Amino acid sequence: MSEVDMAVIKPEMMKSYIWLQTADGSIQQVEQEVAMFCPMICHEIIQKGMGSSKNYAISLPQRVSPAMLSLILDYCRFHQVPGRSNKERKSFDEKFIRMDTKRLCELTSAADSLQLKPLVDLTSRALARIIEGKTPEEIREIFHLPDDLTEEEKLEPLKNTTDDPRIRLLNRLYAKKRKELKERQKQKNIEVEEERVDERSVDDLLSFINGENAGAVGKATYK
Repeated sequence: MSEVDMAVIKPEMMKSYIWLQTADGSIQQVEQEVAMFCPMICHEIIQKGMGSSKNYAISLPQRVSPAMLSLILDYCRFHQVPGRSNKERKSFDEKFIRMDTKRLCELTSAADSLQLKPLVDLTSRALARIIEGKTPEEIREIFHLPDDLTEEEKLEPLKNTTDDPRIRLLNRLYAKKRKELKERQKQKNIEVEEERVDERSVDDLLSFINGENAGAVGKATYK
């Protein structure tokens, strides 16, 4: 190739590309340096040699839909560029997570399945701000979880076989709520103890005071 030919080659033409396949079966070609910002994809390329063609497209986890992949690639395109200032990154991140809660949950799960920890941390912090101060009922409504459990059951650790970051976040919050619930129950028991009353008859009490028939005196009871 002549120097003239090299001069007219655009930078985009010199980029390396890989193929990715989402759970719905759709396949798309993306910039390798961008996709490799995700550790899971990087592992598939380096360790398994995947992604070189459509026939060897990297199969992405179930939670990575085409819409979520598009968002994640946008995030990677910005953050993989060297020389960005912390101020630029912070400004980008603040705008990037301005989305509804459902979409934010989906993005957290997708980023987590691709092992993209910086994005998981970013979205998890955003979710934590959303549910801060909310009751278990409100939280379950936000995350569209069933609301047919007792108060205690709602605070039990949720099964998390897929290691969903939303569930990890909820379980940390629920642990705090369980502690608060136990403290309230403990305080309630103390108050009940203080309300203890003596239902013995006046005659029985007089007999007890005088030391008469002490063994037959009825015991104090609770209300």
